[in-house]
Amino acid sequence: METVYQAQINFNRYLSASGEPLQPLPNWAEQPDTLVSYYRNMVLARQLDHKIIALQRTGQMGTYASLLGAEAIEVVLGEQMQADDVLVPYYRNHAVQMLRGLSMEDMLSYWGGDERGNASAAMGQDFPNAVPIATQALHATGVATAIKIRAEKRAVVTVCGDGATSKGDFMEALNVAGAWQLPVVFMVNNNQWAISVPRSLQCGAPTLAQKAIGAGIRGEQIDGNDVIALHESVSNALQHAREGKGATLIEAISYRLSDHTTADDATRYRSNDELKAAWEREPIKRLQTFLHQRGWWDEVQESAWQSEVGQMIQQGLDRYLQQPNQPVEHLIDFLYAELPEALKEQRERLIRHAQPGGNHHE
Repeated sequence: METVYQAQINFNRYLSASGEPLQPLPNWAEQPDTLVSYYRNMVLARQLDHKIIALQRTGQMGTYASLLGAEAIEVVLGEQMQADDVLVPYYRNHAVQMLRGLSMEDMLSYWGGDERGNASAAMGQDFPNAVPIATQALHATGVATAIKIRAEKRAVVTVCGDGATSKGDFMEALNVAGAWQLPVVFMVNNNQWAISVPRSLQCGAPTLAQKAIGAGIRGEQIDGNDVIALHESVSNALQHAREGKGATLIEAISYRLSDHTTADDATRYRSNDELKAAWEREPIKRLQTFLHQRGWWDEVQESAWQSEVGQMIQQGLDRYLQQPNQPVEHLIDFLYAELPEALKEQRERLIRHAQPGGNHHE
């Protein structure tokens, strides 16, 4: 078994906040194809995010967790994972899920309160969304254990926020991943706020990636607004896992540009100056500037893509809104393998009430 000894955490960034290269770029980044693909998908993710929030505000969508500010993390993971890898997501990974095959209408269905969107056949062996904090990290190590036992060249990716790294579930997952040398990548989206708790109160260490050292796995901190740094880190970590060399913890420094969810009001706990400064570092404008400087993207392409994105989103929205409602008894049907007698009575009452002319005062 390979033993990993690591004394420090390295920080990596290729592009400045203004899109200027800070160090020599890897060979793949000297060509436009991958970076333009990242940019296009980031724009799609952001525009869809805006649309979903508008839907929620007008009562056509349930409580929603925005991914605003995390688009770079999402698209790099979504494009770098292979089809037979396994995603074990949290509740802010909808762009990754769609890049891995989940339809827009299924994703919208989940956030609209229809659990069928969380069990789409298109998800394959990927796990459903995890809303409890950090529980998905242990699920990922369970999947990774099965993959290792089968000697398969596959990787498991699980994502969480900075707040989740304070949970015992997360630390236990790191420990077993190191002890058993599991093929799992822990992506920490350090967006600086765990609802209203700032990163400074989450952990006394300078970096969250240092938690990897105690577990005996690879750990690194990167600029989560820099797609080039993300590409390098994610692709290396996935290869490391697929080759049976063990786990990696990536701390991607980003910023949650939105409220925690549409049920939150972030103005109550963070300043406008902080938010304004974070917008100067956001990932889409940074990459767009770099692409413009290289001559790989221009205003004509931007206008055409924005129009196409708008059409894609509207088509997905139309399909979502046209989906028939589930029968009312489905509120009860999937709670138990065998329905208790008390719920059978409630089920019949729900059906009667849902029928035209049903007794709504029963």
